[in-house]
Amino acid sequence: MLVYDSGIAQLVEHLTVNQGVVSSSLTTGVVGGYHLSVVSFFVFRKGFGMELQIVQARLWALKMPLLHPFASSEGTVATKDALLLELTDQSGWRGFGECSAFATPFYTAEFQAGAAAFLQHLVLPRVVGHGYHHPDDFDQQVANWQGNQMAKAAVNCALWDLYAQRQNQPLAKALGGERAAAEAGISLGIQASPAALVEKVAQAVAAGYRRVKVKIKPGHDLADLRAVRAAFPTLMLMADANSAYQLTDAAHLRQLDELKLTMLEQPLAPGDLIEHAALQAQLQTPLCLDESITTLADAQAMVQLQAGKVINLKVARVGGLSAAKQILAFAQQAQLDCWVGGMLDSGVARAASLALATLPGITLPNDLSASTRFYATDIIDPPLTLQGSQMLVPAAAGLGVEINWPYFAQVATLLGDFTMN
Repeated sequence: MLVYDSGIAQLVEHLTVNQGVVSSSLTTGVVGGYHLSVVSFFVFRKGFGMELQIVQARLWALKMPLLHPFASSEGTVATKDALLLELTDQSGWRGFGECSAFATPFYTAEFQAGAAAFLQHLVLPRVVGHGYHHPDDFDQQVANWQGNQMAKAAVNCALWDLYAQRQNQPLAKALGGERAAAEAGISLGIQASPAALVEKVAQAVAAGYRRVKVKIKPGHDLADLRAVRAAFPTLMLMADANSAYQLTDAAHLRQLDELKLTMLEQPLAPGDLIEHAALQAQLQTPLCLDESITTLADAQAMVQLQAGKVINLKVARVGGLSAAKQILAFAQQAQLDCWVGGMLDSGVARAASLALATLPGITLPNDLSASTRFYATDIIDPPLTLQGSQMLVPAAAGLGVEINWPYFAQVATLLGDFTMN
């Protein structure tokens, strides 16, 4: 590259600050009476600082008993099934990521056994021995493989954990977070009666939560929500249907407008963006999409069709932190509200979601909670805790938590151990 000598310093400075310079050399001379400089360099975007090579990957199946069964329109969950991935680099750093797929494909098409097979037979053999400059590189590596977002999220999040540790930064800061804490809301499962639900909401409000999400389904919707609204007239109240309704239920759902809900989450089937748009046109209550948003393209289609006004951004559902950041940036541009959701996660996935919730563009309280909300004992140490309705971001580098190995051994089964040849 030929540049005038007067601009060489600015060029190198620009590349160093904005792209990251691996190496450079400068040669100067006179050509045709002009003093010119030649600078040669190899450039990569800001990343690990040196190529990170994965030398080992270990994958476990988790089976964690919940403190209390959690009921939604999709069924009742008493035990959380998940996968935990550990990636080790050539320097001995270890990063962790969680695949939140449930045992059966009731939430999305992905399920634990299928995700485990995808990781063991296709992904991890390619990850071990591969070099990465940045966590985003993994998304490019597997871009030709369709779906399997939750399995991909485990790898992407483990790489982000490694990235932040090597930068000696909390994960939230490495992602671009601007807050030291994130506000948590609470999600309540379907209860036996409106009175029982009101009692649960009262406990949540007394604990300091400003936003309460209530699971609903036909037969457990209007009466339940009316009882809560009557007891708490100013509460930030939302309902989550988990695809329990059809567009033909629009007249019924229109009655929710009287309750001034913050949002109605995922009332129709995940693939029904056109139907969601038709429903949103008939409701004053903002629609929030959850299962419908698995890619950036889904979010773009949501905006084009006017299929909702809010996104529940789940790290696992969209394929990891890199994809979540892209969707969040688009949502900001499109002036959509966003908040971070969860999937009855262990502390590993919860810590990653907490880091995401500190980014600009997260405008509403999140489905984050203390480790003790769902589990008597979590697989992390220290456990994540609440101060009022605020979740404090761990100050240590990376996820900021360690694995509670003694308890982990009780709930985990090793599925595979992949090492470099």
